[in-house]
Amino acid sequence: MESATLTRLSPGSTRLARLRAVRAPTWARIGLAAMCAGALFGYFAFPTYPTYDSFYALLWGRDLLHLHLPDFRVYRGPTEHPLAIAFGMFCSIFGQGGARLMVLGSIASFVAAVAGMYRLGRLCFGPVVGLVAALLLLSRFFVENLAAQGYLDISYLALIVWAIVLEVERRRRGTPVLLMLAAAGLLRPDAWVLSGVYWLWCSWRADNRTRLQYLAIAAIAPVLWASVDAVVTGNPLHSLTATAGLAQELERTQGLSSVVSSMWTFTDRIDKIAVILGALVGLPAAIWMAPRRVLVPLAALALLFGVFVVEGAVGASVIDRYLLGGATVLLLFCAVALGGWAMLEPRSKLRRAWIVGATALVAYGATSAATTLNLSNLSTTLAYHEDFHKGLSLALADARVKAQMRRCPLVSLPNNKLIPDARWILDTVGQHDIVARSQARADVGKGSHTLEHRIARGSVAVYPLGGAVFIEALVDVGDDPRDQVPLAGFTRIYTSRYYAVYANC
Repeated sequence: MESATLTRLSPGSTRLARLRAVRAPTWARIGLAAMCAGALFGYFAFPTYPTYDSFYALLWGRDLLHLHLPDFRVYRGPTEHPLAIAFGMFCSIFGQGGARLMVLGSIASFVAAVAGMYRLGRLCFGPVVGLVAALLLLSRFFVENLAAQGYLDISYLALIVWAIVLEVERRRRGTPVLLMLAAAGLLRPDAWVLSGVYWLWCSWRADNRTRLQYLAIAAIAPVLWASVDAVVTGNPLHSLTATAGLAQELERTQGLSSVVSSMWTFTDRIDKIAVILGALVGLPAAIWMAPRRVLVPLAALALLFGVFVVEGAVGASVIDRYLLGGATVLLLFCAVALGGWAMLEPRSKLRRAWIVGATALVAYGATSAATTLNLSNLSTTLAYHEDFHKGLSLALADARVKAQMRRCPLVSLPNNKLIPDARWILDTVGQHDIVARSQARADVGKGSHTLEHRIARGSVAVYPLGGAVFIEALVDVGDDPRDQVPLAGFTRIYTSRYYAVYANC
């Protein structure tokens, strides 16, 4: 005992040892709490408003709340999404604040998707890969921007991610996964295919009664969607036919070869090239290290990309948001490339080499982001989105404008983009007194002058100014600069930074 020596640990070493002793689930809860706090801060710091589709979900939900059937056949109307309309009906209870509540729902869905990516990565490849997968999704500003503008696609994404998680936790889990996919299928028809394939997977070893139960759940989304269309429009296939027609009108359709090339372009836009390169390396590595655990996310990846290609090839719209599910699952395999070294034996040569390669990929991604990412532009875009909506609210609330609207209830806008905003602000049921000048011009081309005459006889006309012109007025192929020229006989009654209002009442 006399020769024994005591070594006193420094306070820093003690704290480090305590941190290392904290279990991964505890860190996960701390990270989730921090992410929720950050999301709430962003929600209040950058008060944005819903995008086009989400505003219509609010409007249609408000119509139902007032016991009116919604009108799905509005000019250039978006596809109806039953689950979004149900949420819109709930949000409408809170009046004008419902628009901001719709955005909060999208932000909450983003947080849920990030948490799901961590869970998926941890289940398949360990906590390090789970953490990297969550951080990769958290750093996708394309996705965060969609969440900040209340896009419905973010809720769809969260449901898809958690459906994959539930299946990874227990193979052929059945009902919980099918319910997740059914909810996703009430937001995007893509999930109908996923539900059908999953039903086949679960039915393989199930008895006949269980097969029928699963089939009933898998059919919830398409049956309910068709039922809503049938009740409102009389055509159970309205959403499918109207969407295809609008896609052609707006020139959003592509051939098979173009759809395949768009897949690369859109994935690069969402994930960026460094992540794609990492995924190309991480995918075979994941198959090599965890061949059984990789099967579910790999099958989901193939299905999500496959559905995008098939839908585009048959004439549906080809839009980057529709690839969001596949691009997000791809992040998991990039996470393997960056964090898969944690699955190897400590101090092995392969582990050390892997860490060096992962560090090089991180450095490349960081350098690429530093040279291309402009956070000020993102902040400006979100600020404009708020300013344009509030500016329209101020314009329509002006005493002179309200006085003219009492005399001439018809309000004309340059195109369809501002119609849902104006309807929400004016608290109108139906769209008959809020019209687009681009529709009037299109009707004239077809030989009908009815709407043109209605606008000319007596109406209030709103004209975006400045930056609002290129975001709210000149957006789609059908937009015409002439619709931004005040009509003869109209007098300007209001001007602000973003809007001018004319009337001929």
